[in-house]
Amino acid sequence: MNMKTTTILGIILIVLGVVGFVYKGISYTTRENVIDVGPLQATVDKKEAIPLSPFVAGLAIVSGIALLIVGVKKA
Repeated sequence: MNMKTTTILGIILIVLGVVGFVYKGISYTTRENVIDVGPLQATVDKKEAIPLSPFVAGLAIVSGIALLIVGVKKA
């Protein structure tokens, strides 16, 4: 990896780590059929979430900082 690629990857990891700390996970909505009898249909929207550990977000920030340091020392 050259310096520019290492620096860009480090910045991306830092930004993703900060976003991980702020949002603490990814939420999404699914639609589920409850009743489906002839012309009668009923659906329910369920909110679900994929939690993101603060440890993973912190690891991304630390890795990003390390890549920035390596990128600067290569220059």
